[in-house]
Amino acid sequence: MVTLEEAILTVNQLSIEQREMLLEIVKNQMIEARREEIAQDAKEAIAAFHRGELKPQPIEEIISELKATLAEE
Repeated sequence: MVTLEEAILTVNQLSIEQREMLLEIVKNQMIEARREEIAQDAKEAIAAFHRGELKPQPIEEIISELKATLAEE
């Protein structure tokens, strides 16, 4: 496995244009990985709901909990 330091040294050997292309590729891969993670979380939440592990909540309560979570960060 390549270390981060080795990867950086290798990337620094690329031209500016190649580095820009690499950045775009890595960015797109990260976006896609995050989308897949969100989709998997949604599938798990839906399955939990169908198993009765989650209960419907009023939107006001959900928003309140989200605001509280954001305030903690």
